[in-house]
Amino acid sequence: MLQEGLLDEQAAERVRAYCAEGNTLDQALLVAGGLSEEQMLRYLAKEYQFAYLDLEHYHPTKEFLSQFPARILLERRVLPLEECGGMVLVATCKLFDTTGVDELRLATGKDFRLALAPSSEIDRCIKRCLGVGADTVQLMVSQAAENGLQIIDQETDDMDLTEAAEGASIIRFVNQVLTEAIELRATDVHFEPYEDELRVRYRIDGVLQEAAIPPGVRQFQAAIVSRLKILSRLDIAEKRLPQDGRIKIKIAEHEIDVRVSVIPMLHGEAVVLRLLNRSAVLLGLERLGMSGEDSSVFDRILGLPHGIILVTGPTGSGKTTTLYAALSRINNVERKIITIEDPIEYHLRGINQIQVSRKAGLTFARGLRSILRHDPDVILVGEIRDLETAEIAVQASLTGHLVFSTLHTNDAPGALTRLVDMGIEPYLVASSLEAVIAQRLVRLICLDCKEEYSPKDIKTLRVAFGSNLPDVLYRGRGCRKCQGTGYLGRTGIFELMVVLEDIRSLILEGGSAHKIRNLAMEQGMKSLREDGCRYLLQGLTTVEEILRITKDERLSGNGTNTITKMTKM
Repeated sequence: MLQEGLLDEQAAERVRAYCAEGNTLDQALLVAGGLSEEQMLRYLAKEYQFAYLDLEHYHPTKEFLSQFPARILLERRVLPLEECGGMVLVATCKLFDTTGVDELRLATGKDFRLALAPSSEIDRCIKRCLGVGADTVQLMVSQAAENGLQIIDQETDDMDLTEAAEGASIIRFVNQVLTEAIELRATDVHFEPYEDELRVRYRIDGVLQEAAIPPGVRQFQAAIVSRLKILSRLDIAEKRLPQDGRIKIKIAEHEIDVRVSVIPMLHGEAVVLRLLNRSAVLLGLERLGMSGEDSSVFDRILGLPHGIILVTGPTGSGKTTTLYAALSRINNVERKIITIEDPIEYHLRGINQIQVSRKAGLTFARGLRSILRHDPDVILVGEIRDLETAEIAVQASLTGHLVFSTLHTNDAPGALTRLVDMGIEPYLVASSLEAVIAQRLVRLICLDCKEEYSPKDIKTLRVAFGSNLPDVLYRGRGCRKCQGTGYLGRTGIFELMVVLEDIRSLILEGGSAHKIRNLAMEQGMKSLREDGCRYLLQGLTTVEEILRITKDERLSGNGTNTITKMTKM
C-alpha cells in the first residue's frame, strides 16, 4: 500500500501499531490509515484475489433471502446474493472477521464463497430486498411460533392488544418505519391493511412510493395500529369510528410533530401519519421559487395597510410555507401579528399563534372574533372554510387589518367566485380583496442522474407549451440518491393575480371566473404553466412534471405576458 501511494510512512506506522493492539487489518486501515472503505476494500480484493462487487447488479429475491436469519444479515452485514454449484455467493465488508459467515453456515448448513462490498451498499441492499425492520418482524414471527401466541385480529381482547402494542418488538418496528420515513424526507406515512398484506407507503416530494416491508408483518397489523393509537392518546378499544390524534417525537435533534388519522377499513384500521418537521428552517420569500417580477409585486402587496391576501391550491402545495414566509418578511416590533391555525406547523418568534381546538369549541370563526379584540395589525387565518369565517375576515380587512388566509381553489381567479358562492356580497369581495396567489410544488431533477434527451412527442408538447418550450430538455435517469425517481426536492410555481380596478368592476358585474381570468391575463398575470416554463428553460424540471401538476389548465396563448401593468399599481 505504501508502494501504490495509498499510505504514507506515518499512516503505515499508525496501522502497524493499531494491528499490534489486536485489531484486524481492515479496521486498522479505516481507523488509523485514513482510507475510505471503498479504497480499502478494492485493494484487499485485489491483494487477496476476492471479487469486489457492485450490488446494483444483484437482486436476490425475498424467497431466497428467507433461507437466512435476517438478524445475522443485519447485525453482521453479510448479504447472500445467489447460489451456484452448491456454493452461496455472499457479500461482506469484513474480510478478516468471518463470524457472520460462520453463523450463516451453522444456521443453514450451506457453503459460502466470499466477495467484498462497502457496508453502506450492503445495508441499502438488505433494506431494499428484505424491507424496513426485517429482523424485528422475523423475531416477532419466531416468538409467536415458539410461545404459541394467538394471531391478533380485530376481535382480540383489548387488554391483550394493549400488551402486544407495548411489546419491545412492536415498538422497535414502529420506530424503524418512522425513522426511515424521516430519513427519506417523507411528508406522510400510509399504513393500509389488505386481506393478505399490510402495505406501507411514503409520500416523498408529493408522490407516493411503496416502502419495502417484510411480508410477515400483516399478522401484527392490529398491534401496530394500537401502538400508534397509544402514542397519540387515542382510544384503542374504538375500532368502528375514525379518530384523530397527535404525536411529538424527536429524532437526531429534529422535533417532529406527527398528525395521526385512523379510519376503519374492510380489512382493519388504516392509519395515515402527517410528518411536520418543526425544526425545519423556514424559507424566505426569495427561496420559495417565486420569479423576480412576482416577488417584487408581492413585496408591494405586503406593504399594504389593509385588505385580504389569499393563497390557494390543493393540500400539500406549500400554501402555509408561503404565508409564513410573508409574515416573516413583515414581522417587526411595530406590528402585532396574530395567527389562528390548525395545526400550528412552525413556531414563529415574535408572532402570537393560536391553535384551533374543536373539542374546546375554539373554531376559526370564534378565534377570529377574539383576535379582533387584541388590537392586531396583521391576522393570519389558517383556512377560510365557511361563510362565518369569510364574513369576519372581510369585516376585519375593511376595518384596517391586513388579513392572510388560504382557500382551496384550482387557480387564482376561482378564489373570487368561491367567496361569492359562499355568500359574501360581490361588493365586499371587490372592496376587500387585494391579491390572490395560486401555487403548486414541482419536483426538481436529481442532479446526480440528470441527462439531456429528445422527447418523441415533441409536436404535442409544442401545442401544450407554445413558444415557451425550450430547445433542450432534461430529465433524471433515476439513481439511488433519488430512489430511482429521477427527482430530488421541490420548488414552487405561482400564479399571482393582483385585484386592480378593472377586475373589481368585473366582480361587481358578477363576472365569471373565466372572464376574470382572461382580464387578469391581459393585465399581465402568468398562468401556473407559463411560470413553470422558466424551470424548463433553466433545465431544473421536466415537461412531464409541469404537465402533471397543471393538467387542468388550458394554454392561454399569451406566453409572452409580462407584469408591467401590475408594477404600476
